[in-house]
Amino acid sequence: MSDNSQIFFNKKILIYGLGKSGISSFNFLRNKNDVYLFDDNPNLKINNSIKKKTLNFKKLLKTKFDLIILSPGIDIKKCKLKNLLKKKNKNIYTDLDVFHSFFRNISFTITGTNGKSTTCKLLYDILKDQKKDVRLVGNIGTPILSINKISKKTIFVIEASSYQLEYSKIFSSKFAAILNIAPDHLERHGNLNNYIEAKFKIFNNPKRGAIGFVNKDDHLIQKKIEKKNHKIKLVNVDTKLNNSILKKITNKYFLSKSNQANLSFVLEMIKKFNIKSNELINSVNKFKGLNYRQKIIYKKNKLIIINDSKSTSYSSSKELLEMYENIHWLIGGIPKKDDKLLLPKKYFKNIKIYAFGKNFKKFSKDLRQKAEFRRFKNLNLALTAIFKNIHKKKHSINTILFSPASASFDTFKNFEERGLYFNELIKRHLDERKII
Repeated sequence: MSDNSQIFFNKKILIYGLGKSGISSFNFLRNKNDVYLFDDNPNLKINNSIKKKTLNFKKLLKTKFDLIILSPGIDIKKCKLKNLLKKKNKNIYTDLDVFHSFFRNISFTITGTNGKSTTCKLLYDILKDQKKDVRLVGNIGTPILSINKISKKTIFVIEASSYQLEYSKIFSSKFAAILNIAPDHLERHGNLNNYIEAKFKIFNNPKRGAIGFVNKDDHLIQKKIEKKNHKIKLVNVDTKLNNSILKKITNKYFLSKSNQANLSFVLEMIKKFNIKSNELINSVNKFKGLNYRQKIIYKKNKLIIINDSKSTSYSSSKELLEMYENIHWLIGGIPKKDDKLLLPKKYFKNIKIYAFGKNFKKFSKDLRQKAEFRRFKNLNLALTAIFKNIHKKKHSINTILFSPASASFDTFKNFEERGLYFNELIKRHLDERKII
C-alpha cells in the first residue's frame, strides 16, 4: 500500500454515479468504509444490495460525508448535486485515486484526444506476449477497481480520459503518456485550456523514477510544457517511425500515420523491458486492432467499407479522409462544441458527405460549401443513397466511410452500439444487393 492508503479507510463515503465505475468503486470500498450511493437517474435498475445503500435526494442532503467518489460521467457543473460538489471540492476523488492509494504496481497510463484505446491495447498485447501478468483497464471499458487476483508482479495498462483525470487528486503512474491534443469535450470542460489542464493532470504527483511521454510535434502539448515546469521527467517522442522499423512491419493496420504514431509511443514506453526486436515486431505484425476504430470490414469488388464509429470529432476522422479514394462519408450524431475540420481543400474534391440524424445544422454550416452534401433522417436511408450512387458508378473504386465525427448519445448508448448497428446495416445491404 502507498502512503495514501489510509485515505479510504473507515470513512463515510458517497459514490456519485452508478455506472460501471461507480458500482466497482462501491464493491471495492464497501467492506472498508460506510459507503452510500446516488445517481441523478432514480429509475436505474439496480440489485437489492446496492438499492439498500442508495440515498434519495432529500436524505442525501441531510447526510454528512467524509469523501465523495465521482464517476467520470458526472459533470460537476450540470448535475443534481452541483451545489454540494462545489462546497466539497477538496473531498472529491476518483476510482483512479482509490486504486493509487491501495496499489504500488507498475502502471502505464495513456491519455490523449485520439488513439488512447489502440495504444493501450497494443501495449497490453506486447506485454501479454512476453508472458507478463498484465491488465487492461480504465476508459477502455474495464473499471480499474473491478480487477481481482492482483500480485506484486501485476502490470496495469490504464486508459485515462480527461473526465477521469479532471477530478483526480492523488493518482500517479510510473509511466504516463499524452499522445496528442486537439479540441474535444469542450461542452464539458468549457474551453480548450481547461481540457488541456485535465490531460496534464496525468503528470501530477510523480513518484521517484516516474517518466512522462509527450508528442514531440504536438504544438498544444509543447506550448503547455513551456509554460509549466513539471516535476516529472519528460521524454519527447518522435512519432515518425524510421524506415528500418517500417520495413519490418507487414501489418496493414500500421499504414496510417496515426497508428504509426501510436506504435512509436509504445516502442518508447516499453524500452525498459528489453524485449528482443524480433519478438516485438512479431507482436506488432499480429496486432488486430480494436473494433470500430478505422476498421476495414469489407474490401472486395472495388468497394472498401470502413467502420470508424469511435470517431467523435473532426480530428479523429481527418486522417481517413486523406487516405482513401472516392469517399462516401457518413457523418452524424451530437457534434462537439467549437469543433473544426482542418482538412486541406484538395481532399474535399474526393468526398461526398451524407449527414444523418437531427443534429445536422453544424455539419451543414461547416461542410456544405466544401463538398457535395446531402442530409438524411437516419443512417439506413443515408446508406441506401450511397449504394444507389455506387451502383451507377460500378467501375470505379468507392469507399464507404462511417466516421461520424460526433458523439453517439442522440440515438445510441455508446459508439460500440453505434458501430454494431452499422455492421448489421452493411450486412443487410450487401445481402440485398447480392454483393459478396
